[in-house]
Amino acid sequence: MESGYFGIGIFEPKNETNMGTLWRSASILGASFIFTIGKRYKKQSTDTNKSWKEIPLFHYTDFEDFYAHLPYSCQLVGVELDVRSVPVEQFAHPGRCVYLLGAEDHGLTNAVRDRCHHLVQLPGATSLNVASAGSIMLYDRHLKNSLGK
Repeated sequence: MESGYFGIGIFEPKNETNMGTLWRSASILGASFIFTIGKRYKKQSTDTNKSWKEIPLFHYTDFEDFYAHLPYSCQLVGVELDVRSVPVEQFAHPGRCVYLLGAEDHGLTNAVRDRCHHLVQLPGATSLNVASAGSIMLYDRHLKNSLGK
């Protein structure tokens, strides 16, 4: 994997507690930033490490605002149950990317999926808790980077 940076965020998060948990995982597993699209975040007790001191949180009003601000040469990776998704076990993480998770109750819209450079599916036939799904993606990146894959 080439060197670079990565961020992770949630499209229209339903549960703010999940954002705190994801923020903590993102800080521990080396993310450069986190973000929300469509809903603001309030500080949560689930972020016991005070990750807000380590990595920034960005907020975008909607998907178009977010997409217009993707960093140059950065790929968008949607994490979603979709027939086009690559199993995470086979996915080669781009050096510069942003991981996008769907809301707990409706996931990523078809329009958002169509704009992603990659779609990745985690194991299982049903969706995971969004903070858990994000943590698994971040750990997969960390593990593959550590192994040089």
